[in-house]
Amino acid sequence: MRAKRSLGQNFLVDRHYQQRIVEALGPREGETIIEIGPGRGALTQWLTQTSATVIAIEADADLIHGLQSSFGRLDNFRLIHADALEFDFATVATPDNRARVVGNLPYNISTPLLSRLIDFRASVAELVIMLQREVVDRMVAKPGGKEYGYLSVMVQLHCTLDRLFDVPPDAFRPVPRVDSTVCRLKLAPEPLCAVSDERQFREVAQTIFAQRRKTLLNNLRAGRARLGFSDFEAYESELETCGLDLRRRAETLSVAEIAHLSDCITRMKSSTRHCGD
Repeated sequence: MRAKRSLGQNFLVDRHYQQRIVEALGPREGETIIEIGPGRGALTQWLTQTSATVIAIEADADLIHGLQSSFGRLDNFRLIHADALEFDFATVATPDNRARVVGNLPYNISTPLLSRLIDFRASVAELVIMLQREVVDRMVAKPGGKEYGYLSVMVQLHCTLDRLFDVPPDAFRPVPRVDSTVCRLKLAPEPLCAVSDERQFREVAQTIFAQRRKTLLNNLRAGRARLGFSDFEAYESELETCGLDLRRRAETLSVAEIAHLSDCITRMKSSTRHCGD
């Protein structure tokens, strides 16, 4: 079966790298491993040789029959036909038995899929995944660089990340035009930086990085409806007391500073609601 460009499919065919990924994961007896996008079963063939329970989530209906034919008879294998962007990972793992995730993530959905996996960190403990190298560069980027942005902030708030090794384009079919990197992300059950309202943090982070060349103040003003400010001008002077120079750009702020800004906005909105009660 030919790879589908619409699904971002590039099948890993090099057995050396297939084995390295599974060895980096190190499946343990009795644990649950969730494989996202098994494709033709390149990693599945190695995973099912271990004593872990392998739950494979595949969105492409054309691949389901082949996977079921190859692995369906195995006691430690379960195949789920679903879109990982919509799948409820809490149905196959629990806080008492957090799963680990492995996969060659499609490049075209890597950022939203990472965000979804972070949302399910109560049920998912670790990811050993292959991504476009540029995506990993953004995940580990520090403030001040052009790679630093919303993805960097969200990953660093919730994960510790280790780059493991690169995978060259010729290890895939079809051959992609980008380099790939395998990395390990350990998901912390609680944020690694104190923040009072995680949903508010996410909204603030998305708002201040919306237009990178604008200052914090201008981005906050432009995103006032998203943040729930009915009368933004009434908050501007109070924002100045948060201890951050609002003339800065978002890319210069650390995760802790963004958390501080988010907490300030949370307190301001809460105070306003109480005053209106």
